[in-house]
Amino acid sequence: MPATAEKLLKACREKTLLRFITCGSVDDGKSTLIGRLLYESKLVLDDQLAALARDSRRFGTQGDELDFALLVDGLAAEREQGITIDVAYRYCETARRKFIIADTPGHEQYTRNMVTGASTADLAVILVDARKGVLTQTRRHTRLASLLGIRHAVLAVNKLDLVGYSQEAFARIEAEFRGFASRIGLAEVTAIPVSALRGDNIVASSANMPWYAGPALMEHLDAVDTADEDAAAPLRMIVQWVNRPHQDFRGYSGRVLRGRAAVGDAVRVLPAGGEASITGILRGAAQVGAAEAGVSVTVTLSGDLDVSRGDMICPAARPAGAASHFQAALVWMADEPLLPGRPYLLKAGSKTVAASVIGLKYRTSVDTLEHVAATTLGLNEIGVCNLETAEPIAFDPYADCRDTGSFILIDRYSNATVGAGMLQFALRRDANVHWQRLDINKAARAAKKQQTPCVLWFTGLSGAGKSTIANLVEKKLFSEGRHTYLLDGDNVRHGLNRDLGFTDADRVENIRRVAEVAALMADAGLIVLVSFISPFRAEREMARGLFAAGEFVEVHVDASLQTAERRDTKGLYRKARQGQLRNFTGIDSPYEAPTAPEIRIDTEACTPEEAADAIVTYLTANRLRN
Repeated sequence: MPATAEKLLKACREKTLLRFITCGSVDDGKSTLIGRLLYESKLVLDDQLAALARDSRRFGTQGDELDFALLVDGLAAEREQGITIDVAYRYCETARRKFIIADTPGHEQYTRNMVTGASTADLAVILVDARKGVLTQTRRHTRLASLLGIRHAVLAVNKLDLVGYSQEAFARIEAEFRGFASRIGLAEVTAIPVSALRGDNIVASSANMPWYAGPALMEHLDAVDTADEDAAAPLRMIVQWVNRPHQDFRGYSGRVLRGRAAVGDAVRVLPAGGEASITGILRGAAQVGAAEAGVSVTVTLSGDLDVSRGDMICPAARPAGAASHFQAALVWMADEPLLPGRPYLLKAGSKTVAASVIGLKYRTSVDTLEHVAATTLGLNEIGVCNLETAEPIAFDPYADCRDTGSFILIDRYSNATVGAGMLQFALRRDANVHWQRLDINKAARAAKKQQTPCVLWFTGLSGAGKSTIANLVEKKLFSEGRHTYLLDGDNVRHGLNRDLGFTDADRVENIRRVAEVAALMADAGLIVLVSFISPFRAEREMARGLFAAGEFVEVHVDASLQTAERRDTKGLYRKARQGQLRNFTGIDSPYEAPTAPEIRIDTEACTPEEAADAIVTYLTANRLRN
């Protein structure tokens, strides 16, 4: 290879990488800024420029001039509406640095997309329209950028040409923004007055603003130092694949997220906590002595540890934490609200576990930063919550390591991402609360009662006949000498759940409490009958998960809405239709019928006595063997 070419390749490899996002309110000029940045930096090829000219005539908003936003807004819907919807990524470089630019949408409804773009960014360019000043969405995006660990921000006060390049307008916006940024702990803010449309202060200082003596935007981006300040960060490697090509080799593949791995290092594997030493490191097929952050490798360990996908390898002397209860900041990204107590899936790194929010501490007002009492989070809202996972996970606080302190919440049925979160710390209960070993267990209690414990979970609309049938079933079982207990929805609301209303969030908590009580009663060896509307599949599945295989018997007491209303002796449906009862199942709150119940009772085709006999017959055949 010629020396000149080798020198160029070496220079290219040594360039640092800066990932940054543009964000802010709608129509602040984010896409135009990136387009102008690419154009002024001579990074737009001739064929792209020709295409831009054609698109500007067809879709542009600048008359006969080039519309630089079209270099970034690639979706047809974006071009038609003149807005950014999805996150658009662009790649460019200068003589000193490479850039990955994420253009994020400004509309509030697409805040979740902004979170996606910000999750890997080192710096945020926050645009403000000089005519409008700092808006709610400006503050929201700034707050999110700070939450997501972005320490460097550029305040780009755009469209200065539309206010006569006013120094006073720029100074007023800068002062307001810095005041907000300081309150959320975002200290490293560089303010630059620009006109993305005209090219002022984009790649070179503008003669139109002689009062500004700072760097142009590209100069700042080229020079800002975003290197990890913790040069001695401890090793963090999450196992993505257990590599077992044959019986004589077992390796653990993943990317070194932080620190350094070296042969001979003593390591701990979390969350289990086993310790070993690194006996080998493979980078591809080549054996190496060490691997730095950013490199994907396969490591082999001494000893015979149980290591699975999602486990974390870290230094024995400086391990991460492992817990199942956390305080976390949470950004809600779904149209349906967060329901504390509802089971979700939590994905952290390459590990996915069942999880639920067990308490919402507060919601943060993006305008005032006030902590507002809340029982749920809506779309794009930010809060702090207590979180429980079904099993321990390895983690670092997000403030210490973004890679090992972040997570997403996933809806168990739609597989949609509904929330993004940042782990703050493990709750003390993980260190102080332990399972107490007891000598008398479920099997012993069941044997004493000479029965097999289980739960019969009756679900259906109000008026379908759940309580009537459950009562008959218990009488029949009791007459046979079985040990039973019936938990009825109305009765439980007089005591255990008297503090709960009928909102979706309250219904979730209602079922969570009852399911836990039913599990305790089954542990006592009882046959437990639970008669609740329990309208949501997610909560019924949560309840099922508390029991051993075969112990949970879902009984769908089925009746049409018309039949249930006709049987309504309490007049509840009539009150709901008149607006006197809010959140009534079947009227203004949904009922999600079981898809595969163990027993389905059609109460329009049989009497309560016949239904009870059918249920007892099922139990005799499947659950009542001693």
